[in-house]
Amino acid sequence: MSKRKRILITTFGSYGDMHPYMAIAAELRARGHQPVIATSELYREKIEVAGFEFVPVRPHIAPPQEQDTEMMSKVMNPRWGTGFLLNEMLFPFVREAYEDLLRAVEGADLLLTHPISFAGPLVAQTTGIPWVSSVLAPASFMSAYDPPLPPFWPWMRHVGLFGTRAVAAFFKQVTKVYKNDFYDQFRKELGLPDRGNPVFEGQHSPGMIVALFSKLFAQPQPDWPPQARVAGFAFYGGEHELEMPPELTAFLDEGEAPIVFTLGTSAVWVAQDFYLESIAAAKLLGRRAVLLIGDERNRLETLPPGMIAVNYAPFAELLPRACAMVHHGGIGTTSEGLRAGIPSLIVPFAFDQPDNAVHAARLGVSRALPRTKYRAARIARELDILLTKPDYKNRAHEVGRLLRQENGAAAACDLIEEVLREEQDVLLPALEEPVYASGD
Repeated sequence: MSKRKRILITTFGSYGDMHPYMAIAAELRARGHQPVIATSELYREKIEVAGFEFVPVRPHIAPPQEQDTEMMSKVMNPRWGTGFLLNEMLFPFVREAYEDLLRAVEGADLLLTHPISFAGPLVAQTTGIPWVSSVLAPASFMSAYDPPLPPFWPWMRHVGLFGTRAVAAFFKQVTKVYKNDFYDQFRKELGLPDRGNPVFEGQHSPGMIVALFSKLFAQPQPDWPPQARVAGFAFYGGEHELEMPPELTAFLDEGEAPIVFTLGTSAVWVAQDFYLESIAAAKLLGRRAVLLIGDERNRLETLPPGMIAVNYAPFAELLPRACAMVHHGGIGTTSEGLRAGIPSLIVPFAFDQPDNAVHAARLGVSRALPRTKYRAARIARELDILLTKPDYKNRAHEVGRLLRQENGAAAACDLIEEVLREEQDVLLPALEEPVYASGD
C-alpha cells in the first residue's frame, strides 16, 4: 500500500490472544501503517513497551494474580467456564466496550476483531468501517466436517458427518444462552439487524475472515464461510518482552534437553497438582525438567536435582532446546510447540483446548491425556512413547521445519491490505468524477 493506514486491532483474553495481534501490528508497522491495539487496561504496559499505540477497552479485568482462585476455577471449568466468561465477564459490558471502541475507531481506516471482542462487529456495522474479523483456532468455525471437540463430549469424534451436523445444531441451540440479553437488547437499541449468535456466525465479517492458524493444523472445510482465508500462525517475536532468566540459560547449558511443563497464562492459575505430578513423572523417567510456574503461588519449596522452576521464559528461545513439552492445549502454546519441532503431551482444561489437542494429534506430533487422569505413572508412560518412538520426533521435526517457513502475520497483513485496496478502488471512481457548476 502506498498510503499509511490507521488500523484498529481489538482483542481480549490471555497472552495467547494478545501475541498474534501484536505480531500483526508489528508487521503492519514495518509496512508503514499505524496499528492501534484496543484491549483491556491489563495489557497497557505490555503493548506500550512494544511501541504500539494503546486504547483501553472495557471490561478492565484485574490481573490473574489479583483474582481469587474460585473465580479462575469458574472460568476454566470445562462445562460451565465458557458460559461464566461470556455471561458474567463480557456480555454485561458490551455497551461500555462499544463506547470505548466507537471513540477509538474515529480516524481509523480498518477494524480487525478478535473472536470474543463482541463490541467490534457492532461498531463495524454502525460506522461502516472496512472490517476484517479473525479466528485463532478451527473450533471457531463449528464445522460439521471437522467438528469441534467440547471438553465434555469426547465421543463426538466418532458419530460421523450426519451425527456431527446434528450435534453441532444441538450445540448451537443449547448455547443460545450465550447470546446474552445484554447483547441483544443493546443491538436492538442501536437499530442493527440480527446477524446471528455473536459467539458463532455473528462474530464473522461478511467481507473477510482471517484464520490465524496453519493449513497444516486444519484444512479449510466445505461449510466454512466462503470469505474465510487461512493465513497461518502469527508468532510474536517479543523483542520487548522479558528475557530468558539467566539461571534457566545456565540450567539448559549444563545438561541434556529437558521436558518443559507449562500451563500458559490462564490454566496456570488453577494448576492444583499439575506440577507435583509433573515432577514425579520426570523422576520416573529420569529426565531433566523445566517447570514454568507462572506465579510464586505455584513454586514448590524444594525440587529434585535436574529440575528448575521459573515464572516465565520466552518459548521461542526455550522450546527448541527441549526434548518435549507438556501443556494445556491453548492455541498459542500449541503453535509454539509445533514451531519448535518437539513432541507434546496435551492435557486440555477448557474452551478450544481439547479440539486443539485433536488437531495436533492428527499431525502425529502429540498425544493427549485427560486432566482427570494426570497422574505421574500415566504421564511417564505417555511421555516415554513420545520420547522413544522415532515417528513422533521425526514428524515433529518436519512439522516444525514447515511451520518455520510460513509467516502468518505477513499473510494476514496481505489480506488486510487487500481489503483496503478494494475499499480504495470503490472510493476512487467517485472521487475522480468531474464536478460541474450549477447550470453548466
